[in-house]
Amino acid sequence: MRSSLADILVIISCIAVSVALLYLLKRVWNPRSRSGHNDVIGTNVNVIGTTYAVLIAFMLSNVWINFRAAETNSEQESNCLVNLYRIAKNLPQPQRGRIELYARQYALDAVNVEWQEMENNRDMSRGITQPFWDALAEVKPGSAAEQEGLSQSFNELRELTEHRRIRALQSRSHLPPLLWAVLVVGAIVTILSACLFGVENFRLHMVQVSFLAFLLALVLVAIGDIDSPFTGPVRVTPDGFTYAVQTIDREAGK
Repeated sequence: MRSSLADILVIISCIAVSVALLYLLKRVWNPRSRSGHNDVIGTNVNVIGTTYAVLIAFMLSNVWINFRAAETNSEQESNCLVNLYRIAKNLPQPQRGRIELYARQYALDAVNVEWQEMENNRDMSRGITQPFWDALAEVKPGSAAEQEGLSQSFNELRELTEHRRIRALQSRSHLPPLLWAVLVVGAIVTILSACLFGVENFRLHMVQVSFLAFLLALVLVAIGDIDSPFTGPVRVTPDGFTYAVQTIDREAGK
């Protein structure tokens, strides 16, 4: 809720600042004097607008791809967890029971602890996968089925560990400040260029500049929200792990 309100305030502020700049320009440079330069200004605005449109489209596409990658990685991690739980049925006791218990606890920790840590940009350095490795290292296969189950369990655990490490990195991944500076400066230059047009009807010009400022601010806010996959109003949810808990409980007969 706070992030949504902040986004709305950012958009309103951008529109207000743009209108204020237009009004200030009107006071220092009469629109009638500027109208004779509209042809030159229009050509420059087209170049600036096209360049910025390509830039902002690339940035939006990039952060959306990263967001979808984080979402997919999270789903794959939960799938590996469920696979590990199921494959553990081929292992001897007591390691089988320990792995089944660890799998359920892993999913619960992901939903109730780690997602809150990622939302608050806290470190995910807990060795939550280590108990799995310790349990599998203690397995002494007594049959071909148990040997095959142990091999498959190690494969799933390796993938699970890899996906969790990637999730931890994705939770701290953001656009560099330099790129944010380029986006913000580009938006300012684009709006200022639109303000330079000599339009004698101030209200009409104000509406046009307001629409442009609204659109640019909206896209920048969208990029900012999507840029952090696990925080903000648009974020990856732990639905995969919630479903993993339900699957484990169902198969365990709970």
